[in-house]
Amino acid sequence: MLFANVLLAASPPDVPGFLIIPFALLIGLIATGPIFFPNFWHHQFKNISVGLGLLVLAYYLFVLHDTHLPAETLAEYASFAILLSSLYIASGGIYINANANATPLINVGILLFGAVIANIIGTTGASLLLIRPFIRLNNHRIKPYQIVFFIFIVSNAGGMLTPLGDPPLFIGFLKGVPFFWTLQHLFTPWALAVGSLCAIFFVLDSRNKEGFTPKAEVKAKIEAKTEFFFTGKRNLLWLAVIIGATFLNPASFDWLPYIPMEGGIKVSFVRELVQLSAAFLCFKFASRTALNGNHFTFDPILEVVFLFFGIFFTMMPALQLSAELASSPEFAAKLTPTVFYWVTGSLSGVLDNAPTYANFLSLGMAKYHLNYANTTQVHDFAYGLGQTPETLLILEAISIGAVLFGAMTYIGNGPNFMVKSIAEQAGVKMPPFFQYMFKYSLIYLLPVLALIWLLVIY
Repeated sequence: MLFANVLLAASPPDVPGFLIIPFALLIGLIATGPIFFPNFWHHQFKNISVGLGLLVLAYYLFVLHDTHLPAETLAEYASFAILLSSLYIASGGIYINANANATPLINVGILLFGAVIANIIGTTGASLLLIRPFIRLNNHRIKPYQIVFFIFIVSNAGGMLTPLGDPPLFIGFLKGVPFFWTLQHLFTPWALAVGSLCAIFFVLDSRNKEGFTPKAEVKAKIEAKTEFFFTGKRNLLWLAVIIGATFLNPASFDWLPYIPMEGGIKVSFVRELVQLSAAFLCFKFASRTALNGNHFTFDPILEVVFLFFGIFFTMMPALQLSAELASSPEFAAKLTPTVFYWVTGSLSGVLDNAPTYANFLSLGMAKYHLNYANTTQVHDFAYGLGQTPETLLILEAISIGAVLFGAMTYIGNGPNFMVKSIAEQAGVKMPPFFQYMFKYSLIYLLPVLALIWLLVIY
């Protein structure tokens, strides 16, 4: 949430082009490691990711003598890691199980339910709450495409209706975009995305007949009465505390203590302390039945924490260089809603979508000589600046692109990698990085994104 405050003010000529090599190397290893050298990657990915991140960090500190961007990146990463870890722990203590086998229609119902509640508890919260029950219900015929579409719909597209749904939209809310702006202006693309993806999933799932017949004992129980088991209700309260704490932003509430940084930036720590405390108490008093039923371990969240440490720090020069390109006069003149949609979206697929959203919102406002740090001007930009309604369409393009394209790769949005890790822990053989893109994203998701561009943005 802090990146855009400094990206445009940075001095990109001081950032050499070769500094993007660690980021490209890390993405390449994430893509190829599990395929070509799985044992080595499994044992060394933590060292590689952290090492590459520290390498770029050292260059900024000791060669560029820049402490500002690394400090803000660390604050951003800490907020990201603490929120995801807290939600992971809280959801791990909630066990949902139905004595039934899912049909295509039931699966679509679960995905739609996830797409709705993602706007209340966030895509991360909805993903972590539903992924394990979704896998259990489909255990008789679980396939990788089911998890991929879960990522498409619940972990990304679903959270487009409120600022609580997805981190990029929450950044916009904190900066001055009204809370109900997303519901008012993004409902049509949300319905198109979720509806189209659910329809495609239903067709694919209807063809998945292998092992569909339930076991005899399960079938007998289903015919008699479908049993539903839910434990860990107290964790719903902790989940509410963790999500509610996301609003404790010192930039919005002057009474909150904060860590001051250069440029008048207020770095939160109260929010993070509340979330960590809730996570600790949640785990300490969690239902052992729920934890055992979910086969809860810290391995999936540790994988996300280590990999995204490297991603956050190695992508600093990539974000700075892309910001410099986008802010050049020649490029600024070409920044139409279509360009914002595709460029914001493309970068959101390979760079975390939250800082990408912030960066391009700042660029979009700069085109009209508006200040991204001024909440009143952000509000005006959101509703069409005076006689320039194009600003409304630009914000729609940035918002839709950041949210939907976050599903293009495993690293586009925080929940993606976590869902993948949980699925693999449950025994699902998930597609590697490139196979995820070429077998699923480009085939099923990209046409939906193009449809939304034609009907909403173009």
